[in-house]
Amino acid sequence: MAGPRSTPRSSLRSSPRSPSGVTGAATPVRASLMITCLGDALFPRVGLAAVEVLGKLGVAVDFPDAQTCCGQPAYNAGHREAARATARAFLRAFAGSQYVVSVSGSCAAMVRDGFPELFAGRPEEAAAASLAARTFEFSQFLVDVLGVEELPVARRATATLHHSCHARRLLGVVEQPERLLGMVEGLEYIPLPHAELCCGFGGTFAVKMPRISTAMVDEKVDRVLDTGAELLVGLDMSCLMNIEGRLRRRGHRLEVRHLAEVLAAGWQR
Repeated sequence: MAGPRSTPRSSLRSSPRSPSGVTGAATPVRASLMITCLGDALFPRVGLAAVEVLGKLGVAVDFPDAQTCCGQPAYNAGHREAARATARAFLRAFAGSQYVVSVSGSCAAMVRDGFPELFAGRPEEAAAASLAARTFEFSQFLVDVLGVEELPVARRATATLHHSCHARRLLGVVEQPERLLGMVEGLEYIPLPHAELCCGFGGTFAVKMPRISTAMVDEKVDRVLDTGAELLVGLDMSCLMNIEGRLRRRGHRLEVRHLAEVLAAGWQR
C-alpha cells in the first residue's frame, strides 16, 4: 500500500506552523485530504483549493494515494457487505492520519456516522470509531478544530449558501460555513430561504426518481434566484453540480463555487 503523498503545491509552506486556533500545539497539525470520488474525477480544483487554504493556515497536508471510495453508494443502496469491503480499504488508507479533512460533507458524514454503524460488533469497530472522531468536513475543520476567527480573504460579491443535507443533518454543520463567509472582506452574505431543503440530487436518488429530483432542484434554483446573489457557495460538489446544471439549463449564469475555492481565490497574503 502506498504511503501518503505530500502536496506539491509550491505556494504552501514546507514547514507549516501550528494554526493560531490550536492553542499550545508544539508540532504542526497534520491533515490528510479526503478528495472523494466526485472530487477526484470531476472537480480536482476543489481539492487543490482546500490544500492551498489549509497550507496557508499552517497545516501539514498529505494525500494518501491508497484512498478509495468511502463506500457510501453501496451503503445507501443497502449493499452492506460491499460497503464494508470498500470501507475496510478506506480505513487502512487513513489509519495513520492525525486528522482527515473532506471536501464533501456527505462523504465526511459517511465516515463519521456510517462507519461506526457499519462495523459495530466487528473487528474493525474500534478503528472505525477512531477514524470517525478524526474526520471533518472542510469548514467544520477550519472552525471547530483550527479555531479560525479571521481570514485574509477578500471578494466583492453578493453570495448565498446551499446547506447540503448530510453536512447539515448528520454533521450539524450550519454556522461554520456562514462564519467563514462572514470573514471575507467585501462579501455580502444573503441567507438562502428554506435552506434546509434538499436540492434533489441524493446520489442514486436523482437517477431512480428523476422527475421528483428535477422538481426539487427547480425549487432550490428558484430560492437561489430569489436572493439576487451573484455567487452560490456550497460544501458538496455533488449538490453544486446538480444545482449549477439546472441553472444552466434554465439560462442563468450565476457563479457556483465550493467554499474552499472562494477562500483560496480571495487570499490576500
